[in-house]
Amino acid sequence: MKTFIEKYSFGVCNYLGSKMGLASSRVRVYFIYASLFTFGSPIVIYLAVAFWLNIKRYVRNGWRFIVD
Repeated sequence: MKTFIEKYSFGVCNYLGSKMGLASSRVRVYFIYASLFTFGSPIVIYLAVAFWLNIKRYVRNGWRFIVD
């Protein structure tokens, strides 16, 4: 289950963890706790960052179709 979630989580937690110098598992836990305390609003932020990372990847690769 953990590998499935890590594979399909858009890489947002890994990206944020590497930028902040934290483990990606700790970032995931922070997202979960923040979602519980704020009734799901960090999920919107998570999806926005995932969208931004995908757009950034397309721009770097010259807008080619990318199959993972």
